[in-house]
Amino acid sequence: MNRVYDVIVVGGGGSGLAAAARCAELGLSVVVLEKQSKPGGTTGIAVGSFTANQSTYQQRDGVKDSLDDHAQDASKFAPSSIERKNNDHLRRYFLSESARTLDWLNQLGLVFHGPSPEPPNRVPRMHNVVPNAKSYIAALHSRLIQKGGTLLCYTSVTQLVKEEDRVMGVVAENDQGSQTYRARLGVVLAAGDYANSHSMIERFKGSKFAAIDGINPNAKGDGHRLAENIGANLLNMDITYGPELRFIPPATRRDHASQLLPASGWIAQIAGKLLPYVPKAWIAAYIKRLLVTWQHPENSLFEQGAILINRKGERFCEEVQWPEREIAVAQQPRKDAFILLDERLIQQFGTWPHFISTAPEIAYAYVEDYLRLRPDVAVKADSIQSLGSKKDIPSSALQQTVNQYNQDRSAKRQSILEGNEWVLLGPVRAYFTTTEGGAAIDRDLRVLDTQNRPIKGLYAIGQNGLGGQILWGHGLHIAWAITSGRLVAEGLAKQY
Repeated sequence: MNRVYDVIVVGGGGSGLAAAARCAELGLSVVVLEKQSKPGGTTGIAVGSFTANQSTYQQRDGVKDSLDDHAQDASKFAPSSIERKNNDHLRRYFLSESARTLDWLNQLGLVFHGPSPEPPNRVPRMHNVVPNAKSYIAALHSRLIQKGGTLLCYTSVTQLVKEEDRVMGVVAENDQGSQTYRARLGVVLAAGDYANSHSMIERFKGSKFAAIDGINPNAKGDGHRLAENIGANLLNMDITYGPELRFIPPATRRDHASQLLPASGWIAQIAGKLLPYVPKAWIAAYIKRLLVTWQHPENSLFEQGAILINRKGERFCEEVQWPEREIAVAQQPRKDAFILLDERLIQQFGTWPHFISTAPEIAYAYVEDYLRLRPDVAVKADSIQSLGSKKDIPSSALQQTVNQYNQDRSAKRQSILEGNEWVLLGPVRAYFTTTEGGAAIDRDLRVLDTQNRPIKGLYAIGQNGLGGQILWGHGLHIAWAITSGRLVAEGLAKQY
């Protein structure tokens, strides 16, 4: 087996496959080392939004946009205390390259719906890949293989190999034991975030967050550890997107229409070409199925009086207090909870403008949508006693919880829980969606040490190489993942 390549990519998610596919297109020999049984990473389980400015899709729809406007709007998503930590120069550079990446993805056969609006973006910039984010993985993997690249799964990188002052390769473990792979041009870290590394979350964010899981169970911070062990400077490691409450995913995603649509091949091509002629109501219905799988319940549920209960039927936190609410959920039996709605709330969250979850300006999911599309996480009954039995929650304890809540709330002249219709939504769990910490990098995607000097032969992209950027808002993380992958490949090819 060949163990010497021009480029070694650590991780087979969106950024890693983008880097490897583009390397292969440019004539470089490349191998992707992926620890899981198949590629995908966090990109592969996302909805698939890609945010860009001055795209061909915007031009087609007559949307006038500029880099300056996008750079300004991107700064409006995160709280000011977090946004002030952003690497403005790097984020602006990334945004300047986003439309070129979208064009490249179009050349690979991917098709996008949109652009769609997402305030505070002043114009529509959110492009949603058809049918979902697995399309990125399928298209990039296909191009990698087509151009002669190599993907090795079940292969975990445990160490970077440094000789004198340069990274020359990696040590990896697979079913054949420990193997050393060497890189002529460079090693690219693309191993995802650390949202499910409880030790890293505790170290950088605090012990009270240590019990909260990441939405991707395989996001263990492998690339961050490899970089730090060789002297890299890590930035913004305390910044996370979340924690937030999310419904547990379906036991099998084959139940969802999105999984019945091909992510690549001629059928996907035809589907993409027909998309402009598909009624918007159909698209909204399709995206609604994704909504009830991936999106989180809106905070307005709790602001309007919904309560959280655990599996014992007990209320255990102040529902409107974040992140204490999520911390408390992670401390419950089985680390989950249920959202209780009474008749008033069922009616209120059955029509606009009160919805359970949303894909902004595209689709909205209400109580009835969850009852219809997610019966595993939504049950309805005409009494507290019947409701509790449907989720194996003690009915007497649940009734006592409601009585106590009503007594406390009545004293404050706030709404009580009552009526002849009741709904339980859940289980919900507290998750970190992504983490914003990553290795410091320069514009060439080279990893920088604590003295701000490039570590020769080592590059970082995607969540490993955020370089101090704050990428809040839909579609920026995927756009950065694939754009940084494309850029690092093009930079490495110039060295060849």
